[in-house]
Amino acid sequence: MLYVSLIAAFVASILLTPLVKRLAFRIGAVDAPNYRKVHARIMPRLGGLAIFFAFLIAVAIFQPILIYNENASDFLLAIIIGACIIVATGVIDDMREISAKAKLIGQLIAALIVIFVGGIQIDMVNLPFVGELNFGLLSIPLTILWIVGITNAINLIDGLDGLAAGVSTIALITLAVMAFIMSNMFVLAIAAILAAATFGFLFYNFHPAKIFMGDTGALFLGFMISVLALLGFKNITVLTLIIPVIILGVPISDTFFAIVRRVRMKQKWSDPDKSHLHHRLLDMGFTHRQTVLIIYGIAVMFGLAAIIFSMAKVWGAILLVAVILTAIEILVEVIGLAGKNYKPLLNFVRIFNK
Repeated sequence: MLYVSLIAAFVASILLTPLVKRLAFRIGAVDAPNYRKVHARIMPRLGGLAIFFAFLIAVAIFQPILIYNENASDFLLAIIIGACIIVATGVIDDMREISAKAKLIGQLIAALIVIFVGGIQIDMVNLPFVGELNFGLLSIPLTILWIVGITNAINLIDGLDGLAAGVSTIALITLAVMAFIMSNMFVLAIAAILAAATFGFLFYNFHPAKIFMGDTGALFLGFMISVLALLGFKNITVLTLIIPVIILGVPISDTFFAIVRRVRMKQKWSDPDKSHLHHRLLDMGFTHRQTVLIIYGIAVMFGLAAIIFSMAKVWGAILLVAVILTAIEILVEVIGLAGKNYKPLLNFVRIFNK
């Protein structure tokens, strides 16, 4: 039955996207070029609506099996309601470009529904050599921070044709693989269905794109990935809690160093700029398509690292994290992701070699 749902999600996405494209032009959900954008003509956005409806169609097909699992009906209800709020927020933004505060309110409402209706939150974690750490009252704000943070991280990398959709698809496939390893049927099914719907949309969104997913798609995918990561890895050890962070290495690191960059430049952390990972690669001379494929490759490496990490022992996992963090830091300094003069590790190596 899951195979039928995957095919349904993929086909529905392909069939619905042209219809959503017409709707976007009709209601004025379009993206005009500006100094931060790489496209040179008015483009329809709202493409995330096709992904959302394709996902709903496939879930409806697979729903009898999904809710058979314990607590799955509560999870599914909370996720669908939260996703509807997120999508509604994105649709309004794609049409009218609402303020960051208004978008944040929509994200907070969706996160609270997931927590209080679905009971999905980070309650505790087992620390190596220490033992169990219960978050208590901090569990709710930590869960909200995770959901809102990942939701916006996916939104921030949505700067090139097919970039956010492709990175999200890779992250969802990795989540599905990890869920299979952990025998989590619910997360496996939802992640795989959403990956199929997003992959279908990529046929129209890969460079040269015919439609953008807009905030509707970026917020929806970010929200879903954040919630699925919680469902797959909550209440375990701190090492397994790191797995979703590794899976989402591209958007998380890009967002983190964007904040570092803006703090160093004495700008507001929320101010937009043109120095994200994809901007820096373009500035280095890579073409639009090459830049997207390079970031796809980085996302795949993070996904593989997460799978290897899940099978490693404690010290092996710690070593792998150290290698990943060092590699990220070197990449950031080489391409200037945190600012052109930010090169502490490279400068240290130069001094050490003298």
